Amino acid sequence: MTRFVLGSASGGRLRVLRKAGIEPLVVVSDVDEDALIASLDSETPPEAVVLKLANAKALSVAAKLPANIAADCVVIGCDSMLYLNGSLRGKPGNVEAARDQWSEMSGSVGHLLTGHTLLRLSRGVITHTQGETGSTAVHFGVPTPDEIATYLATDEPVHVAGAFTLDGFGGWFIDRIEGDPSNVIGVSLPLLRAMLLRVGLSITTLW
Repeated sequence: MTRFVLGSASGGRLRVLRKAGIEPLVVVSDVDEDALIASLDSETPPEAVVLKLANAKALSVAAKLPANIAADCVVIGCDSMLYLNGSLRGKPGNVEAARDQWSEMSGSVGHLLTGHTLLRLSRGVITHTQGETGSTAVHFGVPTPDEIATYLATDEPVHVAGAFTLDGFGGWFIDRIEGDPSNVIGVSLPLLRAMLLRVGLSITTLW
């Protein structure tokens, strides 16, 4: 049976896949995201940045799989960032940065970009590579100062891409989206299904 390997520590991605019938093997990459981004040309399109990160994660995970898994598996690497006002935003990392980001996001529209890289492995060799970036427009509401203070106190926005979630506390402050909701959470199901079909796999065989 073909194993599905998720190269991500994201609880959101894991929940999306589990609810959709996939029980992946989780293997976390050791990619230094900040160093990789710093190495890129400043003119690299935002869609390409997240895709390069996803590709690096997938390759990192594939390289350390045990032989019995690498014999027949697909590896999925993902990276999500928010594109807002001409720049990419990742995880704020601290409360002050999250507060500043929400000051800018409030009442605005951003695009949640998720890079996806799929590697098909057979007998320990990568036989197919697919890469694509999903984009979902996110219309942010205008939280009150008390709401933002309480949201920051949950610590959620500090540790997630773009300082918000769609499927957690942050969902209260999202007015609407245009596009795939699963892409906002971190892994686009329709995009992933299409990528799997291109390497000869039906998603239903992985349920």
